[in-house]
Amino acid sequence: MTRRASFATTSCKQTCIAKIWPYNRPGHKTNPIVPVTQPDPAPITRHLRAMFGSRLLIAAVHHLRVFETLRIEPLSLAELRSRLQLSERPAMVLFPALCAMGLLAHDESERLFITELGRFLIHGQTPNLTGYTGLEQSDPGALEMAVRLKNDGPLDTTQGISFVKEGEGPSPMDDPGLARTLTLGLAGRARHLSPLVAANLSTRQGHLLDVAGGTGYYTYEWLLVNPESTATILDRPAVLTIAAELLDEFVQSGRPGAETIKGRVTFLPGDMLTDELPQTDLLLAASLFHDWPTPTCQQLAHHFAAALHPGGELWVHDAFLNDTLDGPLAVTDYSAQLFWNTKGRCYSRAEYRSWFTQAGLEPTQDAFPTQMDYGLIRARKPD
Repeated sequence: MTRRASFATTSCKQTCIAKIWPYNRPGHKTNPIVPVTQPDPAPITRHLRAMFGSRLLIAAVHHLRVFETLRIEPLSLAELRSRLQLSERPAMVLFPALCAMGLLAHDESERLFITELGRFLIHGQTPNLTGYTGLEQSDPGALEMAVRLKNDGPLDTTQGISFVKEGEGPSPMDDPGLARTLTLGLAGRARHLSPLVAANLSTRQGHLLDVAGGTGYYTYEWLLVNPESTATILDRPAVLTIAAELLDEFVQSGRPGAETIKGRVTFLPGDMLTDELPQTDLLLAASLFHDWPTPTCQQLAHHFAAALHPGGELWVHDAFLNDTLDGPLAVTDYSAQLFWNTKGRCYSRAEYRSWFTQAGLEPTQDAFPTQMDYGLIRARKPD
């Protein structure tokens, strides 16, 4: 599989090193953490996720024939979806990615058209690179990506979709082996990002509900800088077993205050989609919405809003598309990976804010970057 090297030429000093400190925002208390400088591992995950973006490109050129469809005239998103027979989710994975690659763009009427760069992917254009990209058109990953784009996911879902619950059946995360594999696989990312998230979440005496909390690191770090607060981690029982093991390690780390955390955190087994959630002051949804299609995200926004006390806050930590749905490339690659492995994709901040508003919350325009192409947004429940 041909790999893109879009990020390889960026100066490591610019890309790999980031200063992390609490943001000073009017009316928002931040955690008193001393500024630190540490590497941002984003280049590693960008190279990993580029594989999925490459599959999108090959599928678009040779299996869906996107550029042949657009070669005569620009088309609206609805018209292009209709001609290619694409559902909403694959379309919102594919077209932002092709825009982020500089191959498509939107005109003043919001129609998609082929850029000068993209014209190199039209059959019959002289010169063109369709023969060159065609060398990869039989790659199994590209072929499977084309199938998934046309069918909004894999044809065979009898075993569930990756680690995401399918319908009314049991969750794959109820299997102890699968739960351990995924949770520990994500532990390094959570261990790195959790102090940065904790530095930006509201500092307050109260309760945090960490939904689908996984490793628990985001909760542990927040409790470390909120010594009078408590927290609940909601997840599947097999996942909570691992979170409890990681809590034991965290408590014994020797960090100031870590020994107090075990008595302030509760592990709550449950199903976030169907179970009533405990009332809370802060609700954290970290890398959560992106596993689900839009209707489920709207349902979750209402469910989470109902769990907040008046004046409470819903925080989302995730990777966000531009509101113009044309990048950034690192996030469209990630969206392709999520499309491959889950029922979801990456969403824009505007999409989240629309869900929050529909759920009766007051979204802010704040956007707080962390690292690894992630960031935070929030919404408040009216008093």
